[in-house]
Amino acid sequence: MEKKGPCVELEHVTKRFGQDQVLKEVNLKLQTGKVYGIVGNNGSGKTVLMKCICGFLPVTTGCVRVFGKRIGKDVDFPESLGVIIETPGFLTQLTGRKNPEILADLNRRISRADIRLVLKKVGLDPDLKRPVSKYSLGMRQRLGIAQAIMENPGLLILDEPFNGLDKHGVEEIRRLLLELKADGKTILLASHNEEDIRILCDEVYEMDGGVLTFMRSECEDKEAVNCNS
Repeated sequence: MEKKGPCVELEHVTKRFGQDQVLKEVNLKLQTGKVYGIVGNNGSGKTVLMKCICGFLPVTTGCVRVFGKRIGKDVDFPESLGVIIETPGFLTQLTGRKNPEILADLNRRISRADIRLVLKKVGLDPDLKRPVSKYSLGMRQRLGIAQAIMENPGLLILDEPFNGLDKHGVEEIRRLLLELKADGKTILLASHNEEDIRILCDEVYEMDGGVLTFMRSECEDKEAVNCNS
């Protein structure tokens, strides 16, 4: 059987804003069907890294490949991508169902029935008439997650996906992400919550001052548990 290459590959990626170097020689490979976590303080470069993978920011040097295509050269943006970076944007005068329906009309890949199903999957009522302006922070976060996953993308980039969720909501979305992983999706997420990272991630990296460093893998954690038992 032919071995598949990485879903995402970064080679010697740097990013500068004027004299400020925000990413420093970042190398990273993400394999299909795994969850990767990035931890680090605010301002460490996590969000900039995610924006470079998504094609929202051009790299200064190095290259980013997603599904084998070079971002900024072969394609402007990755194919089959779902993303939450910073605060999800909505047409707040419209309902939670109308927002993803408008997005879906751009590509025409999914039906209205698919949208109803994905809203239920993230814990929202598709028949709720309330405009998004009246949504709580947690409801907006659920809607953002729905929009990120609704077209069944192969890659998910999620920057603090649990923001605003209560304990029950966090547990629901963790289960959803593990289901997506089992379905073969590749997920890169940043979270300040150590438990999110421990439960969800196969590999964990730390970003500090623009430098990305490998911290641990799931198998290493299991070996440590076995050694201590």
